[in-house]
Amino acid sequence: MGLIADKLEADGFFPVEVTVKPGNRIEILIDSKNGVPIEYCVEISRLVEHSFDREQEDFELEVSSPGIGQPFKVVDQYHKCLDRPVEVMDKEGKIQKGILEEVNDDGFVVKEEKMVKPEGKKKKELQVLHHQFSFEDVKRVKEILTL
Repeated sequence: MGLIADKLEADGFFPVEVTVKPGNRIEILIDSKNGVPIEYCVEISRLVEHSFDREQEDFELEVSSPGIGQPFKVVDQYHKCLDRPVEVMDKEGKIQKGILEEVNDDGFVVKEEKMVKPEGKKKKELQVLHHQFSFEDVKRVKEILTL
């Protein structure tokens, strides 16, 4: 990871995950606040390939960005999705949807707006709730694609 971390940071990108799977299949996931162009994935792939000797070790390499709808793996992904809709699943399996409103060192806040009929009233009213989550208390968080 140290091989590409400095380049990613200098170019405004961040590492999401590096995995080595059976058969020497290396997968590198990178991201940025503005997405990842395919040309940049190719550039990182070439950087990694030139650092290994194919005569010594055979490997397969894939460099890509995480797909929309995939669970977040690093805090930078939360920052990227500020003010966007997300789905949070807590450790008990309860799902909460809303707008990712805030991210801090310990967790994040999701804003939910819903129509609620207050007791004793005939019409529903818009209610805004702010749900605080710690990173340890959630099973997964992912961005929701809206059209």
